[in-house]
Amino acid sequence: MSSLQQTTFELPAWETTTPRVHRAPQRTSQAAADLSPRQASPQTEAGNGAPSSTPLSIALIGPNEMQRSAAVVVLNDCGGNEVCKFSSYPPRLEDVTKMLEENYDAVIVELDSDPDFALSLVESIGANGRATVMVYSNSADPELLVRCMQAGAREFLKYPFSPEVMTEALVRATARRPAVVNTDKPAGKLLAVMGAKGGAGTTMLACNLAVALAQEKKQKTLLIDLDLPLGDAALNLGIVTEFSTIDALEAADRLDARFLTQLLVKHSSGVWLLAAPGRFVRYEASEHAIERLMQVARQEFDNVVLDLGSKLDLMGTAAYREASTVYLVTQASIPELRNSNRLIAEFFSGPLPKLEIVINRFESRTLGVSEEHINKALTKPAQWKLPNDYASVQKMQIHATPLVLEDSAITRQIKKMAKAITGQQDAAPAKKKGFRLFG
Repeated sequence: MSSLQQTTFELPAWETTTPRVHRAPQRTSQAAADLSPRQASPQTEAGNGAPSSTPLSIALIGPNEMQRSAAVVVLNDCGGNEVCKFSSYPPRLEDVTKMLEENYDAVIVELDSDPDFALSLVESIGANGRATVMVYSNSADPELLVRCMQAGAREFLKYPFSPEVMTEALVRATARRPAVVNTDKPAGKLLAVMGAKGGAGTTMLACNLAVALAQEKKQKTLLIDLDLPLGDAALNLGIVTEFSTIDALEAADRLDARFLTQLLVKHSSGVWLLAAPGRFVRYEASEHAIERLMQVARQEFDNVVLDLGSKLDLMGTAAYREASTVYLVTQASIPELRNSNRLIAEFFSGPLPKLEIVINRFESRTLGVSEEHINKALTKPAQWKLPNDYASVQKMQIHATPLVLEDSAITRQIKKMAKAITGQQDAAPAKKKGFRLFG
């Protein structure tokens, strides 16, 4: 089998290549020369396991000699790549991080010798997102994993190393290198679900609408819980998550499709979820962070459903401005109608975004308020009326099973909403053949 030979060489220590003298231009140029990758070796008959016919240029930075040597052995087994070994961290980040980022396809950094400095190095290298930054450690502590992702690391390798895991990481780095972006793909629909009041049924609708969309053909759908910090979309779907919306927002400057995917959990129905944190965390998202999250999510998904709860602090952000449709969930009671009237007057007086009103728990025969007064309070008729189906909703909450996976009156309405979003029509009922005397 044809492959590329492995090239491994060790550069002098950082103190030698970048001496601590007051000659910054000379020091920088010398470091640049030492850090420039060598020419790739020609193709020869070698072992298998090469991730690509085009070699990766890899910088391996590891003060721990045992771990560094083990990493070299595994990298050699993968084959076909060029590895530069550094036996210490650089003395100053500003001297080398840009050159590492520009001259190497992948930079692999050991964490254990000095986690704080190593993560600062990772963050500096990965700021522009061109080189794939990997980290390795003897510990797989969840808090450390989160810090690595927030710093911009694309891969976390556990020591002792697994050849299979290392090979897969290098394959992903190789695939990431061309960075070909499909600019022809239109951005996905952004669908915001907000409540006129707490308890209106916002999360119930957001979860089930997202599941209904995911069940449609070719509708890759993501549900983002922005009802921070106490959103419970994950609870409604019976999902336990390790990462949350806050992790994505805190890493907005380096958020991309791969990073986002690592934060998501896929439900058995096919919908992807970015959940609110499982514990109370005080956090105020910046407008920039919200905008970046919306941008990346819409690049990857046909539909992005937002559970906004009844919070109004996001109304000035991209979660509201860029929404294809905002669904205002209310009920036919005085407090909800009063809130709805004020929200519509404040935020929906212009042509955009498109507003669709959803009356939840609707019972026409037992309304305490006439439909005429409801329409007057809402300034227009509601587009959707979800029937009061307490038993089905309670069953969903107890068993964490989405309503739309079973048939009910409320399910049929939510599925109609999903079909309206995707532009599909319900199949017309077959006409019954009447009795005819002569054929």
